Amino acid sequence: MAWTSLPSFLQLLPRKLMAEPIVAEPQSEAEVVPKSYLVAFVLTTFCFALWGFANDITNPLVEAFGRIFNQSTFASSFVQFAFYGGYCFMALPAALFIKRFSYKTGLLVGLALYALGGLAFIPAASVGEFMPFLIAFFVMTCGLSFLETSANPYILSMGPASTATQRLNLAQSFNPLGSIVGILTAKYAILSNINPLDGPERAELPIEEFEAMKFSDLAIVRGPYVAIGLVIATMFVLILVKKMPRNQDSDRSLDIGGTLSRLFANARYVGGVIAQAFYVGAQIMCWTFTAQYGKDVFVAEGMSAGDGATAASSFTLYSMVLFAVSRFVCTFLLKYVRPGALLMVLALGAMALLVPVIFIGGKVGLWSLVGVSGCMSLMFPTIYGIALDRVGDDAKLGAAGLVMAIAGGSVMPPLQGYLIDTWSLNFSFVLPLICFLVIAIYGLFTSKPQAPLAAPAA
Repeated sequence: MAWTSLPSFLQLLPRKLMAEPIVAEPQSEAEVVPKSYLVAFVLTTFCFALWGFANDITNPLVEAFGRIFNQSTFASSFVQFAFYGGYCFMALPAALFIKRFSYKTGLLVGLALYALGGLAFIPAASVGEFMPFLIAFFVMTCGLSFLETSANPYILSMGPASTATQRLNLAQSFNPLGSIVGILTAKYAILSNINPLDGPERAELPIEEFEAMKFSDLAIVRGPYVAIGLVIATMFVLILVKKMPRNQDSDRSLDIGGTLSRLFANARYVGGVIAQAFYVGAQIMCWTFTAQYGKDVFVAEGMSAGDGATAASSFTLYSMVLFAVSRFVCTFLLKYVRPGALLMVLALGAMALLVPVIFIGGKVGLWSLVGVSGCMSLMFPTIYGIALDRVGDDAKLGAAGLVMAIAGGSVMPPLQGYLIDTWSLNFSFVLPLICFLVIAIYGLFTSKPQAPLAAPAA
């Protein structure tokens, strides 16, 4: 959609919303999480927090690796390319594996790969090169791909279909809690302890001193990843020994052609995959470069690069706290407002908040960037729930498409890094603004309720 058509798109919104009220019927009669699924729900939900930790301890490392290895923003952003590339690479194999076996087995494989990736930081730090870290991130997120491909549809299946989107939003509400722990770990266990010298300042050091500083900093980076690897191993044992329920409509046959045909004929599903790719790209761009945006603001006020990066990490934390609070609020609102309508409103709000990020900058832009996280909180699980609504057992393979869409988080950060290197940091946020426009269109498209399912023939 061209920018010149945006006014006509906005003029359409009032007519669309007047024609289709956004208020939904309250869903209080149906249980969100039936008691029979409670233990399985809790264990699976804890996995949401675990991959939230991995996502948000990693985001600040783009800036940190740039300093440690004295490399460009574009090169450092390949942390995100490797991290989210693992999601895309493993999503379809994970879905086929889960369809053949079970959600529980998928969770176990995911946890095993996650732990292996974390422990791979031990040899990576010993080698002292950038590439082994990228490999470790890739292995870790192959595990996260298994976890997300298993956990999201598993949560959707744990109760009545009428409360599935609420249930997934509730489980996803614990994802930012893990993210907050990841941000705090990055700030206090990594960023506060690595040497504050910026990359160009390190380049002026004698080679022996540069190498000694690099290995010292990489040992600091290594510690939290090894620790989380051990935590994941513990979680693996807990799920292994616990009897987990199977999905009632589980089907081990692999009708890939039929499943894909049905999914591609479903406009809500196809649109959901596209919207999810743009959402993940927007989320990772905003959270990855909040640290650099804030660092530039504080350096302009007279701080050193290291101190500025540490101060900026507090704003990453503020973003995640707002994200977590907003997730719970939006989960409540979904009892009364249709998911697509709320998705559209929040996407438009994110676009409005990015305007001062791009054109004003400074503390105003930094706080506006924090505000974008409040708008993003609803998006991933809601797009996921809308896209998989009424797809039945095809959700096992359909989930793979939505997890593969996370590849948006691998492609777009390097593009933004290129814009930062060649244009400016502020201007680079035009990319997430475009992403939110796509999401707003999907929200508009799905704000109309679907027709009731036809009653089965007698």
